[in-house]
Amino acid sequence: MTAGVCGLALAATLTAPAQAHGPDQGSGRTAGLGSVGGSSGGKAPHWELKDSGTDVRFRGLSAVSRNTAWLAGSKGTVLRTADGGKNWRNVSPPGAAELEFRDIEAFDSRRAVVLAIGEGEASRVFRTEDGGATWTESFRNTDAKAFYDCITFFDSRHGLAMSDPVDGKFRILSTRDGGRSWKVLPSAGMPAAQTGEAGFAASGQCLVSSGPRDVWLATGGAPRGRVLHSSDRGLTWTATDTPIPAGDPARGVFAVAFRDRTHGIAVGGDYRADQASPQAAATSRDGGRTWTTAGTPPPAYRSGVTWLPHSRTSALAVGPTGTDLTTDGGRTWRTLDTGSYDTVDCTPDRACWASGEKGRVARLER
Repeated sequence: MTAGVCGLALAATLTAPAQAHGPDQGSGRTAGLGSVGGSSGGKAPHWELKDSGTDVRFRGLSAVSRNTAWLAGSKGTVLRTADGGKNWRNVSPPGAAELEFRDIEAFDSRRAVVLAIGEGEASRVFRTEDGGATWTESFRNTDAKAFYDCITFFDSRHGLAMSDPVDGKFRILSTRDGGRSWKVLPSAGMPAAQTGEAGFAASGQCLVSSGPRDVWLATGGAPRGRVLHSSDRGLTWTATDTPIPAGDPARGVFAVAFRDRTHGIAVGGDYRADQASPQAAATSRDGGRTWTTAGTPPPAYRSGVTWLPHSRTSALAVGPTGTDLTTDGGRTWRTLDTGSYDTVDCTPDRACWASGEKGRVARLER
């Protein structure tokens, strides 16, 4: 069976009828998706909770393979597993307990770059080459007006990080040596920001890349939720309005995912639990130049999204109230689970991971 067919087969199995499980159902080994297809043998795909051994919130997730994944969260916490989540090693950088880690990019089981968010010097980047045994602080923000939200890598050497607007424009940080050193890129090619516009450090997916040069930046908080695109690793950008409602500091585009340089999905809404989030998803088929509202969007705010591995049409979106699946490229969504997750990531060997509040982390199991 080819990789593409495997991905489609997984998506087809996921679309079978599911029973919903609440977000506090954390004592069992399975969560959400568990009864997909009504199989008593437990062979249908389902989220299986992995005991992280902590109660911190993990908004940063980088899945390397079915066995290896990295988590980044509050209280300066970084965890790593090399055995599929059976055991998690606390590999947090020393002295980082006061920092908020919101994004992590791992290249393998030993090399990773993690981003701490916040105003001024709270925004920092750390790098490890030995599985977290030692860390090097490779960047500390010294501009009180900057607030870094997300980080992404094109390959193991070239990467970017983004800050909320400084002097009216989003600020882009660049590395060419795998995160060992960073420099602020010129702002001449960046469009002006709207009043109140910012990125959301909710899932590590407000800045994502696909291929060697294309990168997208998701925004909210302003009159219009936008997606900005660069095809030259962050030197020049174009901005496009999306139909995902904004107009409030709590609303906008929270995450984007591109399976190639053309086909993208954006998700978001209003993160306040007492506020509705209509039109919480949109799709693009032209690299982000135009966006179309999902015909049947997720029923609530979603903070994370990822394409299923080796599939051209299937993706997962997650948020505090559930997990949704699309099998038609983002045009329609179906809720599979009501468990709480902030972010989701899939790997080339067809593994999908999710993480979120109260130390929750799960892997998609058959």
